[in-house]
Amino acid sequence: MAMRASLLAAAVCATYACGSPACAQSAYPERQIHALVGFPPGSGADILARYFSRRLSELAGKPVIVENKPGATSNIAVGLTAKAKPDGYTMLYSANSNMAGSRFLFKDLPFDTVKDFTPVAMLSETTFIVVVAPASPINSVSELTRALKANSRAKFAYTNQIGLLSTQFYRNTVGAEAVAVSYRTATDALPDIQNGTIDFMIIDGTFGMGQLKAGRIKALAVTTAQRLNTLPELPTMIESGIADFDFASWWAAWLPKGASPDIVAKLEGWFTTITASPETREFLAATAGTALQGGSAATRTKQLAEIEKWAIATKAAGITPQ
Repeated sequence: MAMRASLLAAAVCATYACGSPACAQSAYPERQIHALVGFPPGSGADILARYFSRRLSELAGKPVIVENKPGATSNIAVGLTAKAKPDGYTMLYSANSNMAGSRFLFKDLPFDTVKDFTPVAMLSETTFIVVVAPASPINSVSELTRALKANSRAKFAYTNQIGLLSTQFYRNTVGAEAVAVSYRTATDALPDIQNGTIDFMIIDGTFGMGQLKAGRIKALAVTTAQRLNTLPELPTMIESGIADFDFASWWAAWLPKGASPDIVAKLEGWFTTITASPETREFLAATAGTALQGGSAATRTKQLAEIEKWAIATKAAGITPQ
């Protein structure tokens, strides 16, 4: 009887141990992971999300399902993640434009991108490109500036916060007027750029590189402080005479607040392996991107620094929260 009681007690202890959070975390992931992205299929963000999800699935041993949740300039996807259970099975791919910039563009957001999220790892940085129609007579940023100053009805396209902020910064710096036209995706904007309905656009390089190679748009400059290795002939906006112009989109993976440190550490390790691989460097080079290295702590530090940068840039661009 005593031996039977001892065995029963051991079984009970084993049951409770296997049901403990530590046991569950060590087995993570036990099912598919859902990765939210705030842009539609075919967008530059979607291309990145599907690449990193495929690689993560290979390492984690479980499917990583990309869920496109476009709308409200990606704030729908961010909001859904903020409300999700912090069990590691809902993850967000989001850029600095949302995780640092949204607070300066939108009033009364239903989430705080610092307090409501756990950073996991940095993924990549994407250069943006200033483009015009392929048949446009404009061949430089200085020529674009002159054309805008001569045309009070000029229009520019944008699909995300980086595109809007960088364009407004440019306009304010040179003193040119242009009407902002919002598009759901760069794919939607493309026909209007090609036919000249839209005078120019600062476009996400992940999508824009393929269009440049196909001759559907013409590039004038890149938005980063350094030239892009895959487009070395293109000057930077700083080289084109626009002082302090340095804008890029950098992406990271995020979990809701309260996520287990063990789960964060697992994902952090997998993403670090992915971003260090030659395959990733080759993939990103073809899409105007570069791999970033940095785990949870480094991502938070970069996010906080980016918030300070957006505070200065939005003020310089004359942008107030709407």
